[in-house]
Amino acid sequence: MTLGGISGRRRTARRAAAPQALVREGDAMRKSPIHLSRRTFLSAAIIVSVGSAAACSSTASGDVLQKLRSGGKIRVALTQANPPWNFVDGSGAPAGYDVDVAHDLARRLGASGVEFVQASFQTFIEGVKADRFDMVISGQTITAERKQQVDFSRPYAINGISIFVAAGNNSISSLADLTGKAVAVSAGTTQHKYATEKIQDVRVKTYDNATLGLTDLSRGNADAMLVSRFQGVYLAGKNGLSVQPVGPLLESEVNGMSFRKDSAALKQAVDKAIDEMIADGTLTRFSQQWLGGLDMAAELKALPAG
Repeated sequence: MTLGGISGRRRTARRAAAPQALVREGDAMRKSPIHLSRRTFLSAAIIVSVGSAAACSSTASGDVLQKLRSGGKIRVALTQANPPWNFVDGSGAPAGYDVDVAHDLARRLGASGVEFVQASFQTFIEGVKADRFDMVISGQTITAERKQQVDFSRPYAINGISIFVAAGNNSISSLADLTGKAVAVSAGTTQHKYATEKIQDVRVKTYDNATLGLTDLSRGNADAMLVSRFQGVYLAGKNGLSVQPVGPLLESEVNGMSFRKDSAALKQAVDKAIDEMIADGTLTRFSQQWLGGLDMAAELKALPAG
């Protein structure tokens, strides 16, 4: 089955006094001025700063790989509230497509396992930058704006976005019908940005996750919701929500795994692992289990080069 088949961030510095060095004389210390030109002083500071930054960026991804290949666990962020991509099952354990992919990736990278860290689309990027986790595997769409702040792997998933309405609502069937309407979205997602930019006079209502948004939609507190078709159908069935998808897919979003900027070595290793998952049928197996029979490997192979 194909995706389409499922409808589917100076102040001016004051001139500093000449720096002084501390020179030891027996048990006493005296200050001796060192006469440095302003240009020499600033140049030295810049060299130290740039050198330190380069050293940090060049070792960051190497440190993660070394940790994993030494038997460490990979710290993976996900919402744990985005089924069927990722969620917490009846036993209290993370489950879903992203979770299975994370476990398989850890094995291929030589890690001893996965430590899942709950986060949100609003905190994923800052969390990666602050090293609260090693990477995000949570249906994060690859965008030019996000790529300015973090690095992304090659695509590992494709997600189709649809309009959902309350069951029996026949007045909405396209994007044009949402003009001036109250539209629910999960905060921090690309659907949030899409609704703001593409729908005229829209009243956007944000929710922490899709379950809350669809539930409010079913209660008549929103006119529609923009959400993954896979996710919407799954949540509606699981929670008994009287909502339904309408019209064609608004767009297909390409998802990647994100990690700290300038992580060339880590990206190379992760990309290789994803390529292997596509080639050996692993992603096909995971997606057919979680995404209504979709062959994700086939969808990814059909993406345009680059």
